Amino acid sequence: MSANLPEVLDAWRMVAARRGVEGRLPLSTLARLRDSLVDTEGEVVFALDFGQDALRVPYVELRIDAELPLLCQRTLQRFLFPVRIVQRLGLLREGSGSEELDEAGLPEGYEPLLMPEDGMLHTAELVEDELILAVPVVPLMPGTEAMERDWPAEEAEPERVNPFAALSALKNKSN
Repeated sequence: MSANLPEVLDAWRMVAARRGVEGRLPLSTLARLRDSLVDTEGEVVFALDFGQDALRVPYVELRIDAELPLLCQRTLQRFLFPVRIVQRLGLLREGSGSEELDEAGLPEGYEPLLMPEDGMLHTAELVEDELILAVPVVPLMPGTEAMERDWPAEEAEPERVNPFAALSALKNKSN
């Protein structure tokens, strides 16, 4: 993480002060994301802006910019998958017992973020969670769609004659 960026932020204080932070994370520090990547070369640039909207809903707006090294499942080649995320997360208090009601009350365009009771937000974990969600299930390098046109699917094999069909016919005839 950036040298001057704290690893943990008090989200409620950040909301009250309408503060924001910016930082960089090397991909090598994101342990849960590593299994989805070909290698860990590169970094993630992110910004978190805290505040309250007109309805007094506390939020954090997350902006992430990264290029993730993935393995194309068509060509088996490494490629850089661009990730640009701008997401507004509505902060919900954990343990209030009304998390589902709180989530339903979020304005359109907000995603819920359940906060622990102490209100401490782990910056790197939040960024990593969003990147994990951005990784495609089947990574495909842009421009490989042409390969499908060049390599059409094989036609179905002609139906083969079952060698036991004659025996089945004889059995049915004798009944």
